[in-house]
Amino acid sequence: MKEILLDRFLHFLVVEKGLSPNTLEAYSRDLLQYFQFLESQGVSEIAQTHSNTLYDYLGTLRTRKLSTRTQARTLSALKSFYRFLQEEDQRKDNPALPLQGPKPKRSLPKTLSEAEVESLLHQPKGDAPRGLRDIAMLEVLYATGLRVSELISLTLDQLELEAHLIRTMGKGSKERLVPIGRTASERLMEYLQKGRPPLLKDTRLPWVFLNNRGNRLSRQGFWKILRQYGQQAGIAKTISPHTLRHSFATHLLEGGADLRSIQTMLGHADISTTQIYTLVTPEHLREAYRRFHPRA
Repeated sequence: MKEILLDRFLHFLVVEKGLSPNTLEAYSRDLLQYFQFLESQGVSEIAQTHSNTLYDYLGTLRTRKLSTRTQARTLSALKSFYRFLQEEDQRKDNPALPLQGPKPKRSLPKTLSEAEVESLLHQPKGDAPRGLRDIAMLEVLYATGLRVSELISLTLDQLELEAHLIRTMGKGSKERLVPIGRTASERLMEYLQKGRPPLLKDTRLPWVFLNNRGNRLSRQGFWKILRQYGQQAGIAKTISPHTLRHSFATHLLEGGADLRSIQTMLGHADISTTQIYTLVTPEHLREAYRRFHPRA
């Protein structure tokens, strides 16, 4: 019965809430682990649970020393699930309502310097299809700040290169327009003309970036490519696709872009998410100090 309710809940999240596949996967995993806990406690039905059950479960998460972010997400999944059950008349109360979880610590984004980005972008060499694809991907990611899921999901009809724009589908299936610079546009066009056709096995495939088998490049495939070029560039930092996204935002802010514009380009629903970049921009801090400290 619990699994049936979970399936209905996930369907509800897709149809009514439009949550991303990554969020759905995380919620499903969190709730299945909760169900395992209930079984270990001899609780066979959701109707038998109450607030103390949830307090005990959250206590096990703290005992396992899971990150505050994971604990907060799990609590969010539980609250949403019980609210759904209440709305579906499966329960009269919501035992998760009084629960409060830890606030996730906001870690500073890891970024590359402009020199490190420049070195990274110079690593793909040659006119072979893979080289043309790789330089196009790196240039596009740094030029637009796309999430890696948005990058590998790009389709040909999302490209408006003459207008120097890319249409992308972000979290919650929200579409946004992102500017793309001249250099990235040129590298992307070169790949589309010379690199993509040799990789393409099925002309009906809409995706921009393809692997050696002619299918859509996977998230793991791009991570592997990025790590390889980071090592070749001699960059000691651990590099992920999000590192380039963070670098994109930080370098824009250092160059004088306003937070609202950066928020729109990144697809952040709340500007407070974007404001964290002000904490890693030394020039922003120096300017604030010069303007407001009485003895600067």
